[in-house]
Amino acid sequence: MINETDILDMTCLTRAQIDAISKHEHIDAVSAAELGEYMMHIHHGPQKVQQMICEDIATALHNDDLSGARELYKALKEFLADHPEALRGNG
Repeated sequence: MINETDILDMTCLTRAQIDAISKHEHIDAVSAAELGEYMMHIHHGPQKVQQMICEDIATALHNDDLSGARELYKALKEFLADHPEALRGNG
C-alpha cells in the first residue's frame, strides 16, 4: 500500500518545497505534493511554484519570521537550481 512518505518521495520537489506549497495553499502535505507535481508539468507551472515560494518569503518577512524566511529562501535556491525553467519567462 502506498503511504504518505511514498507519495512525497514520488514528486520532483523536495520536502521543503512541498511544505512551502502546503503553507501557501493551506492544504496538507500530500495534497501539496500532488498540486506541486501537477504544476511542474503544466505551462508556466514552475514559475507559479517559484512565485508561491517568493510570496511565502514575503509573508514570513512581513511577520518578522526571519527563521522561516531563511528556510524558505533555502528552499527557493534549491528549487531554482533543480528547476531552472522556473526562471524562464519571468520578467
